[in-house]
Amino acid sequence: MAEYLVLALVLLGVLIAGTVGLVVPRLRRRPEPPLARTEVDTRAEEDLAGPPVEAPESDLSTGVLVEPPPVIEAPAPAVEVPEPTAGRLVRLRSRLSRSQNVFGKGLLGLLARDHLDEDVWEEIEDSLITADVGVDATRDIVDRLREQTRVLGTRSAGELRALLAAELVNALDPSMDRSLRTAPKDGVPAVVLVVGVNGAGKTTTCGKIARVLVADGRTVLLGAADTFRAAAADQLQTWGERVGAETVRGPEAADPASVAFDAVRRGIDTGVDTVLIDTAGRLQNKIGLMDELGKVKRVVEKQGPIDETLLILDATTGQNGLEQARVFTEVVNVTGVVLTKLDGTAKGGIVIAVQRKLGIPVKLVGLGEGKDDLAPFDPAQFVDALLGTEPAARDA
Repeated sequence: MAEYLVLALVLLGVLIAGTVGLVVPRLRRRPEPPLARTEVDTRAEEDLAGPPVEAPESDLSTGVLVEPPPVIEAPAPAVEVPEPTAGRLVRLRSRLSRSQNVFGKGLLGLLARDHLDEDVWEEIEDSLITADVGVDATRDIVDRLREQTRVLGTRSAGELRALLAAELVNALDPSMDRSLRTAPKDGVPAVVLVVGVNGAGKTTTCGKIARVLVADGRTVLLGAADTFRAAAADQLQTWGERVGAETVRGPEAADPASVAFDAVRRGIDTGVDTVLIDTAGRLQNKIGLMDELGKVKRVVEKQGPIDETLLILDATTGQNGLEQARVFTEVVNVTGVVLTKLDGTAKGGIVIAVQRKLGIPVKLVGLGEGKDDLAPFDPAQFVDALLGTEPAARDA
């Protein structure tokens, strides 16, 4: 029994010795605390490390480093100075070459014949009717020409040209007021409503009208009330930015009357001279659309009268333009006509027909696709351009 007790004590002593042997070396190898860093050491390390470098941001989902895109500011559009409107029609006279073939070469050639019999006068009538002068106006012009040539016995080219020019100018009624009422009154801007059928180039022409107004010294605000065509407001805004004019627009398919109302209100607040409102193109035989145009007019007039309602007519449509003008006049009381694409037709006589049938003056004419190819209409200058004569020749 004593032997077993001695053996247990020996084993216990061995275990205790082994445990002490493992613990003591570790205690001896414990690292000493670091020495205190001085200010000089710290600055030296910073100098060696250089400036701090910021790591680019990373996409947390992929871990891929993503460089932030460079910020590029879009340059502000340059504001253009439109060409003065005075004398534009004279400068653009060459654009009427197709109509000159009817009025200048055609009619003057017929009048210059040695013998003006009934057949010749019928040819003259046919030429005028073909040029869309209209039947009634043609008869009046021809009757007066026959009387003048009979009484005066006129035969020289210069005299015949002067007679024809006088009759055409008379048919265009130079007494009509062709000025654009665009001046503000009592702190309220003048309001110009632009209407027309689909496809007449209305929004483009509206932008050109804005350039005409700016060229004549007016400050302009544009109202993009054509909310049915997605690109119309963008297109109008681009025209406005070119001349430094603000454009008021609404969301797509917004109420056109609401946009027009907001445009006039903004014009009053900013103190501009003229608010120019572009409306959606519409067919004159669509009653619902025409009623909507009437609503635009009524809503705008809650803030003041509409000073001008300009109807955009495509000269190449000929006599169809008369029906368009008649229906629009009944709905919104058209005060003036803008006749576009006169450079592309031999039917320049539509100017006479519109005024005679409707009593509405043509105030502006478009003679090309250029941004400043819209000119104030002057009957005498227009006839001179048609006949290919200088004003001095007519006045001689």
